[in-house]
Amino acid sequence: MRFLAVIPLYNHGKTVRQVVQGCLRCGWPVLVVDDGSTDEGPLSLRSLQVTVLTLPTNRGKGEAVLQAAAWARENGFTHILTLDADGQHNPQDLALLAQSARQYPQSIIIGARRFEGPDVPASSKFGRKFAGFWVHLQTGKAVSDMQSGLRCYPVQLLEVVKCWCRRYAFEVEIVVRALWAGFGVNEVQVSVFYPPAGKRVSHFHKLADNLRLTLINTHLTMRSMLPFPHRQYACPAGSAAGVKKRGYWEVMLENLRQKDSITRNAFSGAWGIFCGSIALPGVRQVMLFWGAGWWNLNKILSISFEKLCIGPFVPALCIEAGFFMRNGRFLTEFTLQTLGRQFLQRVWEWVLGSLVVAPLLAAAAFLIVWIIGYFLHRSLK
Repeated sequence: MRFLAVIPLYNHGKTVRQVVQGCLRCGWPVLVVDDGSTDEGPLSLRSLQVTVLTLPTNRGKGEAVLQAAAWARENGFTHILTLDADGQHNPQDLALLAQSARQYPQSIIIGARRFEGPDVPASSKFGRKFAGFWVHLQTGKAVSDMQSGLRCYPVQLLEVVKCWCRRYAFEVEIVVRALWAGFGVNEVQVSVFYPPAGKRVSHFHKLADNLRLTLINTHLTMRSMLPFPHRQYACPAGSAAGVKKRGYWEVMLENLRQKDSITRNAFSGAWGIFCGSIALPGVRQVMLFWGAGWWNLNKILSISFEKLCIGPFVPALCIEAGFFMRNGRFLTEFTLQTLGRQFLQRVWEWVLGSLVVAPLLAAAAFLIVWIIGYFLHRSLK
């Protein structure tokens, strides 16, 4: 495994030399990607043992990272360690990321910043929590610091996982798509330095970059709700090489062989039954997709079981339960009076009864799917 420190640079002439020197003192080979800077930053590096890759125009941080990965591959590096040019990251923390990468060679390693001290912007704290919420919804995985620029990327991961974004939103998209593709994302705690208010140089454009983040999160969320599987890749254990595409049938069989898939699939079926039974038309579809994403459930199973609850059997069962709860007896008269003029009463009984029927049917579905999954798991061992 060979690591290359990569510093995307765009008009951070006052701080980039110090950042590069810190990396060199720690023994890392350094590549600076000049993303169309218009200040004296690239010139300040002339006396240092550093390679500068110059892009003719500003293309964004994501493009700088991808260009660095291509250069790294051509020069025999397996991983790139990225850090920002503004001086907020401590180059000594790169060793922590490299250590984790040696243990998880096909994972993205993120330096989760310790937000301590009075100079940490409130917007950064909010943005970190907001981004974490969306990636959890889209992948079912918890990532505490999606916005950290201190990262370790396997070069091969950046080659096979394709992203739309080339600017700031790239750092969000690459994590989500990597998780979908079967790669890991791990975090290590690192320090962070924020200059006092008014002295920090940031190129985050509140309007343009927030719009890009909104668009990509909308796309990723909608894609996560679709029941179609994502392209998966095989990552040989303990190896930094050999990434290859995996067939959907291969992925499905492997998932069935995992012991935790029994409970996950049972929960998926139970959630589909619960959402299909609860008397909240329109809302229950949103519940279904959000819950399946948040808990990383099997969407195909959840949607299939939800469709089993389409009328008339389950709604009628809920109405009977609600009628019994209100009157102490079951509804046996089906006339114009009971089904027409008393329509609103039947709707209320449907809602009331579903609060009992939905959990009971979900529990039954969980038990049935768990038993089936248990025997399938044993047969595939």
